[in-house]
Amino acid sequence: MPEVAKIRTEETDAAVAAEKVAALDTAVINSYEGLSEEALWGCTTCYACVEACPVGNNQVNAIMEMRRHLVLAESKFPAELQNAFVNMENNSNPWGVGAHTRADWAEGLGVKTMAEDSNVDVLYWVGCAGAFDDRNKNIAKSFVKILQKADVKFGILGTEENCSGDSARRGGNEYLYQTLAQANVDTMNGYNVKKVVTACPHCYNTIKNEYPQFGGNFEVVHHSEFINQLVKEKKLDVKTAEDASSGKYTYHDSCYIGRYNDNYENPRDVVKKVSGGKLAEPSDHHTKGLCCGAGGAQMWMEEQNNDRVNIKRTKQLLDTGATTIATACPFCVTMITDGVKHEGKIEEVKVKDIAELVADNLQ
Repeated sequence: MPEVAKIRTEETDAAVAAEKVAALDTAVINSYEGLSEEALWGCTTCYACVEACPVGNNQVNAIMEMRRHLVLAESKFPAELQNAFVNMENNSNPWGVGAHTRADWAEGLGVKTMAEDSNVDVLYWVGCAGAFDDRNKNIAKSFVKILQKADVKFGILGTEENCSGDSARRGGNEYLYQTLAQANVDTMNGYNVKKVVTACPHCYNTIKNEYPQFGGNFEVVHHSEFINQLVKEKKLDVKTAEDASSGKYTYHDSCYIGRYNDNYENPRDVVKKVSGGKLAEPSDHHTKGLCCGAGGAQMWMEEQNNDRVNIKRTKQLLDTGATTIATACPFCVTMITDGVKHEGKIEEVKVKDIAELVADNLQ
């Protein structure tokens, strides 16, 4: 890779001294030297290093560039990613489920596709998890229940929706990402879409911050913000959950709506609406929240060491004494649920998306 100019200055050295940490020159973090293959492919792109860096280095961008080089120039990447890439190429989703079934989850719910009626106020971007993963389909159904209860005029793309491409880009397959992204942008522009809401932080970040490069200039809202606004506008009447007095609620921050997009309070406001205003924070939260371990295309790869991030994070959440762990990301639901099972607490502790909590407590 080309050598990058050093960025150390008197100002950055002073910042390093004040923080009592070591800083790397940009040239160092943009080279392969000293970086193991395990470390390169083990990054979850959680952005914690960028958040903490006192000199403004973006280590995640450097890692992404290295991955792109390995995938596109050397065809050298973890074998598990090959399956995800092929699945996205053939079926437009990393699970590899037939693309023609993408809207099957919505059967019987009265949901229209944009092809059936494009005169809507908002496009609900379901995402691959909501469409294909059995556990996460319930999140999609719950959000539809909320939208319908609030009389929101919405539609879905159905079989015209492709994977947003997040996992392709984070996995280093930039060509595949751009192919998926451009197809999605063309489809949405064809329907003159103005506003998009999604329950997936990875889709949210990609469509909001990366699709403008391809002509996709949409107002993009995460479902945590959308639901919170509906509650504030009194378009939803949400009751306190029956277990609020006897149980305890905690919330796990998703990296891609938290550190990437500074959305910390909307999901907490929603949880508190159900929990009676109470929320037990884990030891690491907000900007210091620990990743669930699925970002950076890790959802499709096997962890290479025994210190599994999702187990460590789950232990922090369980240490709050919570009987309900809330989150706002389908990947986080999967990883934290796996962690709760690993800890033998699945019969005692529920893992719920905020949409499920609200849908279960609508009046």
